[in-house]
Amino acid sequence: MKPLEKNSKIYVAGHRGLVGSSIVRALQARGFQNLLLKTSQEVDLRRQVEVENLLNNEKPEYIIIAAARVGGIVANRDYPSEFLYDNLMISANIIHAAAQLSSVKKLLFLGSSCIFPKFAAQPIVEESLLTGALESTNEAYALSKIAGLKLTEYYNRQYNKPFISAMPSNLYGPGDNFNLELSHVIPALVRRFHEAKIAGAAELKVWGTGTPFREFLYAEDLAEGCLFLLENYNEAAFINLGSGEEISIRELAVLISKVVGFQGKIAFDPSKPDGTPRKMMDNSKVLKMGWKAKVPLAEGIMRTYEWFLKNEIRG
Repeated sequence: MKPLEKNSKIYVAGHRGLVGSSIVRALQARGFQNLLLKTSQEVDLRRQVEVENLLNNEKPEYIIIAAARVGGIVANRDYPSEFLYDNLMISANIIHAAAQLSSVKKLLFLGSSCIFPKFAAQPIVEESLLTGALESTNEAYALSKIAGLKLTEYYNRQYNKPFISAMPSNLYGPGDNFNLELSHVIPALVRRFHEAKIAGAAELKVWGTGTPFREFLYAEDLAEGCLFLLENYNEAAFINLGSGEEISIRELAVLISKVVGFQGKIAFDPSKPDGTPRKMMDNSKVLKMGWKAKVPLAEGIMRTYEWFLKNEIRG
């Protein structure tokens, strides 16, 4: 496949988030400088006219859709309307506007592994989509992502647009959201164990039974995977991107406590929801293409904790 030209104009939607910022760093490290980066204050991606004006005026050659309203179980449970509406609008507006531009050489839409059925056979192949009921705690977010990837697929198939989609596994890394009401499991546990250590707490309670298994992908690995797909993947159907390794929430809590240096007891609260019992993705397609994640979980968590200490995110 032909590599991206260094002077290409690349629009990274959501460039300040965990995923988008990692993609920007990966692009800059490779010498890409012609990046189109707009904050939500500059362009509200939920507003079709603002998105159309941006793309018509700037005419990007490559578009990466990393913009999304994201959060953990609590946020998804409490704000389903916002998660569904905001993410539907963001994806639909950008994909539709991009389809009207002849300048666009490639568009990459990023989804989430929560799109798969709650009890999908493991490891989860791409074809498992829409074969069963979704996990109720993040149903709204999942529906919005399914709509986005299907819109990408349909423009590819119907109009031969160079639009592709990738489904990352659970993500974490520097720049993550450590707000306890909105964060995912790794940043939430990093912050909670850190604060428990500082407070000298004898015990820390973790939501759920600790028995579910999850696959985690370091954000910088995802960024490299995205650039790999932009240069090597053209199919309408989406492709999984994961680390290929899974860990139980109980084992994850123990690992994070060791990285942070928490000396107290870890207790689990089975009255709180567990979410999907297991979510391991089948990454055989991308592995056959020649891409593989590089950062081990323990190393990635250490890097994430170091970033947290430097930034001391609160709220």
